[in-house]
Amino acid sequence: MSGPDTDGERRIVSDTAGVVVLGACAAWSLITAAVHDGRPEGVLLAVLAVAAGYAAGRIGGALLPVGAPVAGALAGIALTVAVPHLAPGPQIAAPLGHAGATAAVLTLSAGAACCAAWAAPVPAVRFALRLLAAGTAVLAALLGSTSGVVTCLAVLVCSLAAGRIRHRGSAMAVLATVAALVTGLIWAVAARAVPGGFVAALEGRLTPHRVQLWQDAWRLLGDDTALGAGPGRFGELSATSAHVLLSDGKPHSAPLQQAAEQGIVGVALLAAAFGWVLYALWRGPRPTPVALTAGAALTALAAIAGIGNALSFTAVSVGAGLLAGMATARPLADEQAGRTPDMRARGAGHTTAR
Repeated sequence: MSGPDTDGERRIVSDTAGVVVLGACAAWSLITAAVHDGRPEGVLLAVLAVAAGYAAGRIGGALLPVGAPVAGALAGIALTVAVPHLAPGPQIAAPLGHAGATAAVLTLSAGAACCAAWAAPVPAVRFALRLLAAGTAVLAALLGSTSGVVTCLAVLVCSLAAGRIRHRGSAMAVLATVAALVTGLIWAVAARAVPGGFVAALEGRLTPHRVQLWQDAWRLLGDDTALGAGPGRFGELSATSAHVLLSDGKPHSAPLQQAAEQGIVGVALLAAAFGWVLYALWRGPRPTPVALTAGAALTALAAIAGIGNALSFTAVSVGAGLLAGMATARPLADEQAGRTPDMRARGAGHTTAR
């Protein structure tokens, strides 16, 4: 049976792994930039945003286990409504524009609302927070984000189902498998390793232009498998991107961008970062429903980032770090009461049973 000392050791291991993985991501971007005269600023900003968001989430989750995720959910919704494009500069035409970022922020907001619902002790508050999560799907529909509707509803359904799951490790493995399957499918399309009919159907939904960007990224990976072309250089080396008047210079797929610009090592580091988040949730002190809800939201974000440019927006990176931090924080009230993670999990199970 776990105790406070064991819980502290788990958190130390998890935090150390996070520092190592994020540090390696930053260092590798500098190395590949030095070799190919790239621009690592975007990667470094993303790493800093995730780290800052995670630290803030840990603090907020410890102090306000219900209030912090509620505030995060409301902030995400307000940001989506008040700043539709989430970034300054030229607005890229749909569907290669900012729809992915909108879907990502609303998905994280849905996840935060559901996490708050599981942490709330009053049934009426839980119901209200789940209505808030459902409202993110409605907002996504109003904004024309089909992917946002799907992912917000998926997070809500997964959160409701999480109350019946007792072994979070197997559930985390399923989430990791889902992310791997989505990434593998994207890579297969980029490598032209899928039937033509499937590619045609995908082009009808995502446009041929996006699929061509993916294929350019695959070609750049083949040119330098180990190091890639260098951070920030996809736009100048992609023939498809060069033919577009207003282009953001990205392949609209986080795994393929890592592959094209930082080689296979960059892809491995991106996968390691996602794996670290799932590991931290698995070993974290929060009840299983909270951990699995956050894991589902972050897996949905990984899927969105796999087919779009969501991770190019600082708001998305910060939001992902915030949600992960809040879902792995140990509330101070629990520490003062001397309760263990297992006791918390049993308490959540009893509440669900009622």
